[in-house]
Amino acid sequence: MPKFFTARENITDTEIIIDSEDAKHIQRVLRLGVGDEIVVCDGRGIDYDAVIRGVEKTRVICDIKSSRKCDTEPVVKVTLYQGLPKAAKMDYIIQKTTELGIARIVPAKLSRCVMKLGDYDAELKKTERWRKIAYEAAKQSGRGIIPEVAMPMSVDEIITELKQYDLAFAPYECERNTRLRDVFNGAKNVKSAAFIIGPEGGFDITEVTKLKAAGIRTVTLGRRILRTETAGEAVLAMTMYGLEEI
Repeated sequence: MPKFFTARENITDTEIIIDSEDAKHIQRVLRLGVGDEIVVCDGRGIDYDAVIRGVEKTRVICDIKSSRKCDTEPVVKVTLYQGLPKAAKMDYIIQKTTELGIARIVPAKLSRCVMKLGDYDAELKKTERWRKIAYEAAKQSGRGIIPEVAMPMSVDEIITELKQYDLAFAPYECERNTRLRDVFNGAKNVKSAAFIIGPEGGFDITEVTKLKAAGIRTVTLGRRILRTETAGEAVLAMTMYGLEEI
């Protein structure tokens, strides 16, 4: 059954209004109309089974049949800090990590990033585009929330945030001793986790030094070096499994 998101203020005890671009998609692409059933999510983890009651030019009005807590959301909220990659790789990373259950994605402005976003307006424009990708991926994969895509951050800003998680680590190709499973072993009552992935050129040594000085553990992912666009989704899947979310 098709699933859509709408703002919480568009939901009453008996009625839902969809007034976003999805209203056009429902009418013009899916060709749905009065009497058709859809699922609508409030973006806060509640799904509503609804029946279309009315179709207008810019909105769709639905009657609520029932509601339930969305069962697709992980208990552990995981954040990915992703070193900005080249070209459209970030689009792919956002899409796939959203499908896998990420809660938050933060573009990381690291020293070896090839992509340079420019001024604040350029960063905002890019971020808004990435948010739309997260939105579409959340719909497709049946999520109960739309993952947050934050504005890009520097390594110092990221380190400040990493200290606030129950579990935080950094996959690093030069690490030889600490494995990802070592991070999970003994981890108890984890409600939030985060990791940072370097760009195509990897982390600069000064960035690694800063991470370690802040108490962020570096981990090895094995003998093979993953591309930056592969690492995020691979580590997220491992993290979900290691924390018993898969």
